[in-house]
Amino acid sequence: MYKISSLLLLIVVQISFSQSKITGHIQSHNSEDISYSNVILLETDIGTTANESGYFELNNLKAGVYEVKVSSVGYVSSTKTVQLLDNETINLNFKLESDSYLDEVELFGNRNKHPDKIEAITRLPLAPYEQIQSISIVSEKVITQQGNLTISDATKNVPGVYTFATYGNKRESMSSRGFRGIPILKNGVRVHSDFRGVGILTDMQGVDNIQVLKGSASITQGVATDLGSPGGIINIVTKTPKYYFGGNAYVRAGSYGQLRTAFDVFGPLTKKQNVAFRINGAIERADSYRSGISSNRFYINPSLEWQVDDKTTLTLEMDYFDDSRTPDVGTVNLAENDINAIYDLPYDQFLGFKNDKALTKNTTYSLRFTRELTDKLNLLGAFYKSNLDLDDKGASLGGVIEDALDNPIYNQRKRGYAISERQDDNSVLQFDLVGEDIKTGRISHTFQVGFDYRTSSFNTKNQSISTVDTINVYTNNTRNLPDDLSFGDARLSGASTSAIGFVAQDVVTFNKWLKAFLGVRYSKTQTEAEIETVQSDAFNPLGGIIVTPIENINVFASYTNSSYPRTATRLDVNGNELGNERYDQFEAGIKTNWLNSRLRFNFTFFKINNKDINLPVYDENWVATGYYQKGGNDERKGIEVELSGRILENLELITGYSYIDAQYKEHTSYVYGSAPLNTPKHTFNAYVNYGFNSLLDGLSVGAGVYFTGERPINDWSSGAVTHEGIVPNQKPFIVDAYTQVNMQAAYKFNEHWGFRVLLNNVFNEIGYNTYRTTYINQTDPRNFAGVLSYSF
Repeated sequence: MYKISSLLLLIVVQISFSQSKITGHIQSHNSEDISYSNVILLETDIGTTANESGYFELNNLKAGVYEVKVSSVGYVSSTKTVQLLDNETINLNFKLESDSYLDEVELFGNRNKHPDKIEAITRLPLAPYEQIQSISIVSEKVITQQGNLTISDATKNVPGVYTFATYGNKRESMSSRGFRGIPILKNGVRVHSDFRGVGILTDMQGVDNIQVLKGSASITQGVATDLGSPGGIINIVTKTPKYYFGGNAYVRAGSYGQLRTAFDVFGPLTKKQNVAFRINGAIERADSYRSGISSNRFYINPSLEWQVDDKTTLTLEMDYFDDSRTPDVGTVNLAENDINAIYDLPYDQFLGFKNDKALTKNTTYSLRFTRELTDKLNLLGAFYKSNLDLDDKGASLGGVIEDALDNPIYNQRKRGYAISERQDDNSVLQFDLVGEDIKTGRISHTFQVGFDYRTSSFNTKNQSISTVDTINVYTNNTRNLPDDLSFGDARLSGASTSAIGFVAQDVVTFNKWLKAFLGVRYSKTQTEAEIETVQSDAFNPLGGIIVTPIENINVFASYTNSSYPRTATRLDVNGNELGNERYDQFEAGIKTNWLNSRLRFNFTFFKINNKDINLPVYDENWVATGYYQKGGNDERKGIEVELSGRILENLELITGYSYIDAQYKEHTSYVYGSAPLNTPKHTFNAYVNYGFNSLLDGLSVGAGVYFTGERPINDWSSGAVTHEGIVPNQKPFIVDAYTQVNMQAAYKFNEHWGFRVLLNNVFNEIGYNTYRTTYINQTDPRNFAGVLSYSF
């Protein structure tokens, strides 16, 4: 009996030691612990409940294949498949998506979660509130509520961001802090490689959020001729897959023959719920308030995400945009360039030709890779690529006709014609090692070390005729283009640029009230053009602090600089290269976060100086000598104030104000103290949306007010610069300020159907967006739209 008992005991012990177990941790998508979640093994009667911190254990399991399903009230269930061996312990980490996720999106992004792909720009795993730079987010919720269809419509909710030009309503070029045409990215990569930022077109259907970064963005993104623009950058982020099934579709009809249909569908593709998809699309056609103008558009945005394992995620995206439209050459100024006499062109008149057409095709691709090395260390990789094809054919308005006594007749203009083609190809390969809350004694570090390799190339072909005919803007003119046009030789140009950058940043947390930001970037750039190859490098530091005197209030200050290598090879009088120009940036302010992250207030002061300019030298007759000198001081300074969020559960608010003091100083080409073209001193925005309860449950109403201050139509030349409508020593006229008021109302009939009414420019106030005197385009008059939507 003793031998038998001992044998049985050994067998029991052996069996107990050979059994396996599954452990795990359950969190929300924003990394908050989910308490008391249910955990079961499918097709068995085995299950447990997670503890208060979201941890669970399933013990005494036999070897085999199991499907582990986790569920909790208010969250979408998740299932993972594992294969257990004898004596093995497998640890699973679950992140559950809220089943009311779309309703939890705040005006400035997702509460308690930084906006999607923000690390592609900041390179750090920090929310905008925690960053040392000025960051504003326009969420999908705002875009939907306001019915925004353009970049300018959406970014008018950000203080200090304004339209620079539309170039005949062919593109959207945006500016900030007095800098012309800041770069516009899509998913972290530039679409148009022109350094002046002549703008792009895109569709809002696939947009998850729009990120506007200013200040120290130059460190993480590069030199001032590229994405390190001291004025900031705009990043358009497309939507990504979700691991639960859903979506929506809508039909929109509005003024001027607008008809638009769009859809958004997402969900898992596998039973394990480790692969998910999303696809957005839109088709639109519309006429215009101006006779003879129309547009057609097609957009598609598919994406796929694969959770390879608990620690590895791979995301693929494609974004295709095809737009065909009639460019609007605009109107004219009926006086000298120092007098504002913009002619309010009647809507039944069009100064172009009927076959004018602007074609835009843009495709962007992105591949993102995330690998969790440890619970505090991650490897991030990304490849972004963008292709752009432009084909423009259209009229141009030339010089004023003079009478027999050489007196100008301002209503009569020469009309020309031009054909322009352009191809752009841009790509970014980026890798980052990111550490979060890593301790060295009592000090913790959140850091990033990485590199990026960028390529950019463009090719252009241009043909033009300066004068096809003469027109009178007061009367209807022929819209037929003559058959006997004779173009000269085509002008070809192009260049390709490659750049590599190394970036390191460290956010050092000394205690709960003091943080220091330290960073450095080294960039090396090579540009190959037809007649020369230019190489340059730049070393740019970042330093700053965040002080938290009381909870929810961050006081910050930072210094950084960005380099401008485009003119580095210019020679002085002795034949020596002058080297890079440099922008010095100082930024300080307050960021606050209230009501459980529902409400945010930011105040920012900025001062940007370029004191190291490679300036052309002129003789006493304003004739260029051919050599250059260091000097000058172009200065931009101002303040930005922003209050955004949800004051009450049913009352949402976005307000902002900016003051920009931009001046040319000690410049050889421009008048001292004059402002760069199209720079308003003041901009203001305010938007409120109120949702009713009880008897009117399902109804919401909103309204927005947007003010753009007066601004100079052109630069003020001191006697040297004469191009593009600039008259030496003649002060350019001021384009009037304008205010636009928009209103919206929406009613949700049930969980599926809803209807929205949009009324834009309620008081029919007309403003103008200009590019020097070449394009003078008015804003849209009063218009409306109705949107019928279905969600599932």
